[in-house]
Amino acid sequence: MALSCVILAGGRGTRMRPHTDSVPKALLPVGGRPFADLQLAWLRGQGVEHVVFSVGHLGGMIREHVGDGSRFGLRIDYVDEGDDLRGTGGALRLVAASGLLGDAATVINGDSYLDLDLPAVEAAFARSGAAALMTVVRNRNRWDASNAVVRDGRVFLYDKTRPQQHRAAMEWIDYGLLVLRTELLLAAVPAGGYADIADTMRDLSRSGQLAAYEVSERFFEIGSPEGLADLEARLGAAR
Repeated sequence: MALSCVILAGGRGTRMRPHTDSVPKALLPVGGRPFADLQLAWLRGQGVEHVVFSVGHLGGMIREHVGDGSRFGLRIDYVDEGDDLRGTGGALRLVAASGLLGDAATVINGDSYLDLDLPAVEAAFARSGAAALMTVVRNRNRWDASNAVVRDGRVFLYDKTRPQQHRAAMEWIDYGLLVLRTELLLAAVPAGGYADIADTMRDLSRSGQLAAYEVSERFFEIGSPEGLADLEARLGAAR
């Protein structure tokens, strides 16, 4: 059975202002459709049955549009940060404490459009025995600054600050999908505070506990005007 999927959709989407002052980023139109519709259709096509939306900024609009998920063939729950946004780590800690997840879950950003075999990723995570798995693509600074070193099926180092002494070996970038054990979130992220999940992933990589799954296709996102334009061009070419 597929794992539950957490969609991190609570941020303010500052790079997409003024649009995101009145519409949450997850509902921005892409090719005439709210982005969440595209994302949920992809997840259902990958065998996902249960989604937890982590919402905050204008979260009520996401809840109203998506509902219980039945029209997407999904069961959808919500965990709401309200106006007290806690960062990606804090939001995930709140979801982990909600009791809505099993032993592990996949995690994607509410602005990411991915192209991968999700069951294969989950199978790789189960085989790895690691506390977490990060999907990566060999980027070589093409689409954004590379931030990871991958060796022998592990993320040897993940660090978004890109320390100078490691930059030459940082040929990979995080692809936008994680698989995390629920107990890891409860143990590694303090309750009630602000935290960035990237810091937890950095620490796991340094301790050898972060598995890697390499994909070959680039990722798309709607977090910036340029990213939205790239995705619309890609979807238009695929029609």
